[in-house]
Amino acid sequence: MPKKKTGQRKKHEKQKLHQKKIQSSKEKQDLVERPCNFNMDCDKCGRKQKNRAFCYFCQALQRLPVCAQCGKAKCMMKSGDCVVKHPGSFTTGLGMVGAICDFCEAWVCHGRVCLTSHACSCPLRDADCIECQRGVWDHGGRIFVCPYCSNFLCEDDQFEHQASCQTLQTETYKCVSCNKLGQHSCLRCKLCWCDDHIKRKGFKYDEKQAFPCPKCSHTTSATKDLSMSEWVSLAMRPALSLKQK
Repeated sequence: MPKKKTGQRKKHEKQKLHQKKIQSSKEKQDLVERPCNFNMDCDKCGRKQKNRAFCYFCQALQRLPVCAQCGKAKCMMKSGDCVVKHPGSFTTGLGMVGAICDFCEAWVCHGRVCLTSHACSCPLRDADCIECQRGVWDHGGRIFVCPYCSNFLCEDDQFEHQASCQTLQTETYKCVSCNKLGQHSCLRCKLCWCDDHIKRKGFKYDEKQAFPCPKCSHTTSATKDLSMSEWVSLAMRPALSLKQK
């Protein structure tokens, strides 16, 4: 018979599963909910902007910085992975920070895990707006991701891009390689593909997942499930012509 697990062993396994759930939830976290993309109000000028070490408008240093990795504004660890030891006291402000991220321009706390892992896993590493080509250091707003083409967007071009991103390059919705109606649409390339030409030779596909685009490898969507603005305009043309008459 297998040995009976002790209470300490059960507690260790339960804690291990809990830590795995926390890590998996962080990976699936939206870009808007990341600490490096939080909203911040400047202490001096009061203007709202993205979480950063210095104010984008007046260059003032923030009184209570927030860590870009773990999101804490106060270090309560009296011992552990803190690079700067502070036994018997809690630290806030500049006593809590350890570095500034070169990608998101936000403070990183002096915890060893945050200092060693944030730069490699920063979600704003290549966050250049697809419309204006500006990076994090070139504007003061937050960064968003387009739900259709999965490209980065700045706060100024967010809604304008999403309104124009729901269109295809053609009004026939036929496959690029043939005249069949495209069952799969790529919202990054703005192209449609049929069931035969969506698959590439020598490539294995997972039946449970959507097919990737043969051109850009972006995940495609079923054309029938999309509400494209071109379809709306085509459906409204007869009604508009009747109104004009």
